Amino acid sequence: MSTPIRSSSVAVLFAVALLCPAQTPPVAVKFLQLFDQLRAAQTTHQPVTLRLADSEINDYMRYSLHAVPRPGLESVTVKIFPANYISTFTVFDFDALFGPDSQARWRPGTIPTLLRPVLNGRKSIWIDYRFHTQGSMLTFSVEKARFQDLPIPALLMNKVIQIVAARQPEKYDTSKPVPIPFGLRQLWTSDHVIEGHN
Repeated sequence: MSTPIRSSSVAVLFAVALLCPAQTPPVAVKFLQLFDQLRAAQTTHQPVTLRLADSEINDYMRYSLHAVPRPGLESVTVKIFPANYISTFTVFDFDALFGPDSQARWRPGTIPTLLRPVLNGRKSIWIDYRFHTQGSMLTFSVEKARFQDLPIPALLMNKVIQIVAARQPEKYDTSKPVPIPFGLRQLWTSDHVIEGHN
């Protein structure tokens, strides 16, 4: 093979490698298959159970946030404890949610006056909460929270969560019970594991 043909062949292979998406990691495949099973079960009424370790959730969240970015959400790490207790460490970019290009910053009442000076830039939020399920609905209560390195009252953190949740594509209203996705009816935790079924 001549050098120009070999060089152009290598260039084409290199271009194809750059344009083709990387292989989906095994943990993402596991989650996507679970989501497909749960979606199908909504029409077939087949029982589906789940058992996910917090390490799997963290790996999936890294993949998911890279594949489908969420407004303002840069990273999430969870630790799961018994009795439906979950600890989360999240990094938000509030400018992506409420910056000059976001209409939310300019709508009156979107951001309470008390929170406007701090809801900007990249901030870390640590929230420990306990969730409760009844039927196919989920509620949660903030047990303790820190914004950057400052302890935050649960009432104030609930307001921050409401603001961020309302800006997501699903438009969650966390002041009310939230439907558990995919027809799940029950969720519970043990040490480092969340389990559930439809």
